[in-house]
Amino acid sequence: MSGADHDKAYAAWRDALDVLTAGAAELSEWQSRRFDFAYRFGTLLTAEDGEHGAVHGPALYGIYRAGAGLVYVGQTLKAERRLRDLPVGESHHVATTLPPELWERVVVVQWPRLVADLSDAEREHVRASGDELCGLALEHLVQLRTRPPLNARRRTADGKWRLRHLEASRSRGAVHARTIARLGESVRAAWQELEDLPVTEAGGAVLHTRAGRAVVPPEI
Repeated sequence: MSGADHDKAYAAWRDALDVLTAGAAELSEWQSRRFDFAYRFGTLLTAEDGEHGAVHGPALYGIYRAGAGLVYVGQTLKAERRLRDLPVGESHHVATTLPPELWERVVVVQWPRLVADLSDAEREHVRASGDELCGLALEHLVQLRTRPPLNARRRTADGKWRLRHLEASRSRGAVHARTIARLGESVRAAWQELEDLPVTEAGGAVLHTRAGRAVVPPEI
């Protein structure tokens, strides 16, 4: 997109929001409509669904946008809270940049479910490392492999952006990632399965596998 096309699209977005929030009644309707969608979205990400239990505890998650692919990867120790808020955006920055109405798919991998597939020694290593450190390490591995654009740089105090050099990272997650390669491969396979799972296979907005779920916002 050229600079002129970008400016034109930005102006159209501003004009549309101007109409939707033109008065007190319109603003309330806009707020209600957006929260209703976000609430239903967050519920599908976390709630019990038939024979599939509710999502809670440690998890990795990724947000997809049509045309851009995987745009953000994150991890949490409290999926029941973080994922419910993800489309609402009160404590998560992605919804501010990319409205959840435009998300194509959200993948959730409940990685502790994969630990049982490891050898005894590997399971003990994961247990001794703790959920926080393993979650950071798995997040690093997924980001390093997929290069999501919203993880590629960070804001600076002077109002600019700084690129993140994942290969050279000395963060706790990056350092620990080298010690859980087998778990990382299991997560990679589980993630790919959820990414590829077609909507028609499950027939709805929520798709399930043994390791997690994917929510497809256009189907809500």
